[in-house]
Amino acid sequence: MATRADVEKGGPARKEPGKVPSPLYPQHEGEREWVPWLVPVIFVASITVFVVTMYANNCPARDTNKCVARFLGRFSFQPLRQNPLFGPSSATLTKMGALVWEKVVHRHQGWRLLSSMWLHAGVIHLVANMLCLLFIGMRLEQQFGYVRIGAIYVLSGVGGAVLSSLVVRNRVTVGASGALLGLLGAMLSELLTNWTIYTNKAAAVATLLSVAAVNLVLGVLPHVDNLAHLGGFLAGFLLGFVVLMRPHLGWMERYGLPAGAPCTARKYLAYQWTLLAVAIIILLVGFAAGMAMLFRGANANDSCHWCHYLSCVPTARWNCTN
Repeated sequence: MATRADVEKGGPARKEPGKVPSPLYPQHEGEREWVPWLVPVIFVASITVFVVTMYANNCPARDTNKCVARFLGRFSFQPLRQNPLFGPSSATLTKMGALVWEKVVHRHQGWRLLSSMWLHAGVIHLVANMLCLLFIGMRLEQQFGYVRIGAIYVLSGVGGAVLSSLVVRNRVTVGASGALLGLLGAMLSELLTNWTIYTNKAAAVATLLSVAAVNLVLGVLPHVDNLAHLGGFLAGFLLGFVVLMRPHLGWMERYGLPAGAPCTARKYLAYQWTLLAVAIIILLVGFAAGMAMLFRGANANDSCHWCHYLSCVPTARWNCTN
């Protein structure tokens, strides 16, 4: 046991079970604030890819008199009947790496599950996604770092693409929406699993629901996929329980108490560990089953004939085919 002289000289102080440690102990590393860089990189990359896609589209070379905003030259948009989001054609999106069921399953182009999340159907789609990315992604990366947020972004995007491919077979779909809804889902699960540390819970829930509503509305338009939204959201929601768990409020507040005061010794609560275990099991089973069904050519429409309407609703102004 350290003597009084040891403590006065900066030596180790006695640590008693259930007591707040001496201020000589370092702060918890979870309190570190990260400098976001991954989200800005994704932001710039997404805009760059869209510009390259529009350059490759070159609408005037095919639809000279029908292009929208012809003053933009080869960057002008396809006719609104083809793409109401002010963007390129389906053929261009397919060439750039869009998600197409036939190419993924029968031509073994599984890389489209990843490439499609970097493409956007139009200016409206791009702006909505980038605002969502900055609003949600920056906050999450600042608190949890680029490794965990990057993992959620990529895995949620793939999860959304897999679910979409199981249902949608006659459409070209693109977008980071699945990955972004994954961040939104992770934000919700982080709120639930770390419930004790939030003070304004109602505002946090209202914000999440508002952002989700905007994405769901856009999801019924051509090339934007609500099924990818749903798959990405579910994947991110489960991943949030796994990688975004933080110490509960009682454990963190021990630094604000005087040394020697009683405090809880448990860093995480039982319900946090339970949610983590259940989420891991569902994630592993879900991804394994989804991938197996996809590459076997399974068609979810056989058991759900109306599910494709969740992804696109045809109208007199546009259709939902390629």
